[in-house]
Amino acid sequence: MKIAILNIPACRYFQRSPAGFNSMPDQPEKNSTLTFSARLEKIGINPFVFLPKAILENILKAAGKEKGNIAVKGIINHQTAYRQTLLRYKGEWRLYINTNMLKNSPERIGEKLIITIEPDYEEKVIPMHPKLMNALKNNPEANRVFNLLRPSLQKEMIRYISFLKTEESIEKNINKAMKYLSGKGSFVGRQAPEFRKALKTSKTRK
Repeated sequence: MKIAILNIPACRYFQRSPAGFNSMPDQPEKNSTLTFSARLEKIGINPFVFLPKAILENILKAAGKEKGNIAVKGIINHQTAYRQTLLRYKGEWRLYINTNMLKNSPERIGEKLIITIEPDYEEKVIPMHPKLMNALKNNPEANRVFNLLRPSLQKEMIRYISFLKTEESIEKNINKAMKYLSGKGSFVGRQAPEFRKALKTSKTRK
């Protein structure tokens, strides 16, 4: 799947506050690389960080939206470049930190990270992981539900699994994805698709 967006150059700036790199000028430039510090947290089995309010507001403004998914990129701890999707779940925006972005991230909860972030305007193709493709092929019902998902949710699932680093985490998350598509669990903080609930309600009424 392709995400066709403009390729806009970025500049870098930040201000240091007593709490760390988590603030910026009152009127920042739109195309900027921002830097902040945050402690690694976890929801379910998924490590993530919250963005400071000022950083988040700037990213939303630069992306031109406050709903849906926002492609971002940056560097973690001055060494690991990443591309990820900024997601909103239960009213909170989260940047999920997978093991490709931070080695052994599930085991490093509570660690303070230094993160740069900016909207990712680069056009890219995200291939579906072969194991996810095979799992969908062998589960017709899950495959049917996957094809009914909004394109943004399909991309979110494909991106998340494709960027995982270890075989163990790939298999574990594919199993979670299959359960999610079967209406039996959550995936990356999301509960069973809304239309799955509607289908269950419809069957019950019958």
